[in-house]
Amino acid sequence: MPVRCDIALTGRMVTDHDTVRARTGAWLRSPSNQVDLLQTAKAAVAAMAAWGLAEMVLGLEQAFLAPWVALLTVHATVYRTFWRGTQTVLAVGTGILVSLVVVQAFGTTVLSFGLALVVALVLARAPVYRDEGVTIATTTLFVTTVGYDASTDQTIELLPDRLLATAIGVLVALVVNVSVWPPLNDRSAQQQIDAVDRRLGALLGDIATQLRSPSEAQQEQDWVERTREISADVDHAWSLVRTARESGSWNPRRRRHPGKELESYPQVLVRLEEGVSSTRSIARLVRESDRDAQTWDEAFRDRYTDLLAEAGRRVAQPEPELAALRDDLRDLADDLSTEDLSGKLWPLYGALIANLQMIVDVVDDVATARPVRT
Repeated sequence: MPVRCDIALTGRMVTDHDTVRARTGAWLRSPSNQVDLLQTAKAAVAAMAAWGLAEMVLGLEQAFLAPWVALLTVHATVYRTFWRGTQTVLAVGTGILVSLVVVQAFGTTVLSFGLALVVALVLARAPVYRDEGVTIATTTLFVTTVGYDASTDQTIELLPDRLLATAIGVLVALVVNVSVWPPLNDRSAQQQIDAVDRRLGALLGDIATQLRSPSEAQQEQDWVERTREISADVDHAWSLVRTARESGSWNPRRRRHPGKELESYPQVLVRLEEGVSSTRSIARLVRESDRDAQTWDEAFRDRYTDLLAEAGRRVAQPEPELAALRDDLRDLADDLSTEDLSGKLWPLYGALIANLQMIVDVVDDVATARPVRT
């Protein structure tokens, strides 16, 4: 028995190790994670270079400003690094001036420190600083607490050094971000859109499978919740597409990797949003029909669920050839028009078919717009 337990334990450990290794490999292969790791390394390199230049080469009095500003300035795109760096220079310069004026007027005390922070926080709301407004307050805090000696009059003399350290931090961050593999983020956006495709296709397939089961086994509320989760994925995809577009600005890699597919991504996302909305509508229609105890015609259920399952498969793996699916859906609508259905079923079946038609249109647009998948 102990030998068997040891063998089982060893086998489980090997399996767990393989699982961890597979998950780690998948995480490392993710374009989004690769960009995050690269940006982490670039931020560290920029901070080190800025501090070395300010402290060891130029010997500035407050060299800590250079690496701190470099960390603030290294962003995900070259474009954002430049513009946020410009805002950072303005914010840090303003913070230094606020600290200088308050200390010169009231000295270095707890009250003057509080006054400087209040002034900095008020100025931080000015539109010119945008996302870097809080940098005014943090700069004021740092410079006031570590940058002055109440017994000397060197505060004005230190101003050029502080501004130079700030400029060094921004310049080094910009150089590092431009020269060290500036990311394009195209693959991250494409991967996220692919994930939306697959999740939406899987949901449609699950709905079709459960519609073939007794109504008690159906999970309509879960379907609705899953559409909300997919909607959040679509929002994230929009964010990645905007970042990918921005990353191409002033990026030297854009010449070698033009990323032509990126131009079609907004149209694809709009269509996917419509597909998610139509899927949510189908889930709610099924839920309401169960509440009203409406019995579906078996012939309609079988044909509709087959078409829904096929549409789900086509969403998950977009294919441009949809003529057969469109014809089957049209035939279903034509056949229903000749049957004697109750007044309650007509609105239900018509709405279900209309929503499925919208999903088929989405599949068509997604498949023709995106010839390449990750």
